[in-house]
Amino acid sequence: MKKEISPRAIGGLARSKSLGPEKRKEIASAAAKARWEKRRLVKATHGSTEHPLVIGDVQIPCFVLEDGRRVLTQGGFTDALGMARGGSMIAGMNRLELFVSRKSINPHINNEIAERFATPIEFVTPDGFRALGFEAELLHDLCEAVLSARLKGDLQKQQQGIAQKCEILVRGFARVGIIALVDEATGYQRDREKTALADILEKFIAKELSAWVPTFSADFYEQMFRLRGLEFSSGNVRRPQYFGVLTNDIVYKRIAPGILEELKRVTPRTDQGRPTAKYFQSLTSNLGYPKLKEHLGAVTALMKISRDWPQFINTLNEHYPRYDMTPMLPMDYDQRDDTGEGL
Repeated sequence: MKKEISPRAIGGLARSKSLGPEKRKEIASAAAKARWEKRRLVKATHGSTEHPLVIGDVQIPCFVLEDGRRVLTQGGFTDALGMARGGSMIAGMNRLELFVSRKSINPHINNEIAERFATPIEFVTPDGFRALGFEAELLHDLCEAVLSARLKGDLQKQQQGIAQKCEILVRGFARVGIIALVDEATGYQRDREKTALADILEKFIAKELSAWVPTFSADFYEQMFRLRGLEFSSGNVRRPQYFGVLTNDIVYKRIAPGILEELKRVTPRTDQGRPTAKYFQSLTSNLGYPKLKEHLGAVTALMKISRDWPQFINTLNEHYPRYDMTPMLPMDYDQRDDTGEGL
């Protein structure tokens, strides 16, 4: 029997014939692109099966997707919990979806989490393989549900082993967050830190120089002179050249990471390399400059309660450590060899 052609199809054929070859090619290309985008899988930018997330003796393949989601593979999930990957199944349900639907677990997990187990994330690994996974936080949520079920006596005998695995995992999570673990295992941590630093600099450093306004008070310099054993005169604005080195250390290195280096980079200079503007003129008015003023107030207060420079530096390092140093424990600081020429 001859197949009947619909009026819509007839109209489409007529329209196609009325178009030139280039236009038909353009339309076909656009349609193909739309179909590809619809079925395009999200890609993982970080992670490898060769560098799994390790918690105790458990190893879970983990990845970071291009949209920032951290995922654990579906197989890694079940292995971490000591579940068999096969076993009894209900048509259309994955192993974890089936597990959270059990009457022993379901009352201890909310519907939103249960639904996320019903829809695993399909993605492409960095080496081009398709994989299924779940967001990393779900492992912690599921462990909490299993342990809650055990506490209420709802677990079946064959589920006690899963509860023991969950207890081990939760202890691991308590030592360091699951997100940090995944970032470290995938190498995403390094890129994340670069991005975080770029975000900080974007918020602190202005695109253009602001007008000069009095920022470092006479009180600040009076205390510096006192602690350095120098005579201070309010009528004399000249300060020892090495005060710039001291100011960089006690101020700019402590208000945010990377700020001093960026200020040195963006501040205009003469042909001889001398700055033609003050560093604080390159700080943003909404965050960078207010943060500087806040820090100056704290630094001045610490100087006032310090009897000498070593005591001040000890206190400053304890409460406002440089971003390039490990916070110090309180201890006496012997600075007898400090000539004041630099740090």
